Amino acid sequence: MEKIRGFEVVKGYEDKDIHMPIRKTKYSAAYDVEAACDMVIKPYEFGQKPTLVPTGLKAYCAPDECFILLNRSSGPKKGFIMANSIGLVDRDYYGNESNDGHFYFQYFNFGTEDLVIKKGDCIGQVLFMKYLTVDHDIAGGDRKGGFGSTDKA
Repeated sequence: MEKIRGFEVVKGYEDKDIHMPIRKTKYSAAYDVEAACDMVIKPYEFGQKPTLVPTGLKAYCAPDECFILLNRSSGPKKGFIMANSIGLVDRDYYGNESNDGHFYFQYFNFGTEDLVIKKGDCIGQVLFMKYLTVDHDIAGGDRKGGFGSTDKA
């Protein structure tokens, strides 16, 4: 069977009981993703960097697709806010030499108490998307790094 889009466990997480994301209903658009380990996110303080929550996963998709990392609708009720609002992950992030394509969710805790995440808690969603390019597009570069590396040589 040809691989078109899907999830795989990244290197280093093969023995960590990582669950593949699933859609909860037949009309759900996105796949629910679980935390790969226990974590605590402290309440936000000015200047604090977001906490990267590992998934233990990488995702592959068709040449004209990407995937979007989304907060769960219940997240903000708990003060659980994605630092970048959404995460856009390009097709060539999969299997990159820097981190094998491991995608993480970036979160701030805007609540007043520590936010405890347990391995297996649903931390976000992945939505696969088609995208379009313009006439005379000249993109030809190859990804050399991992997270946040697009504009780095």
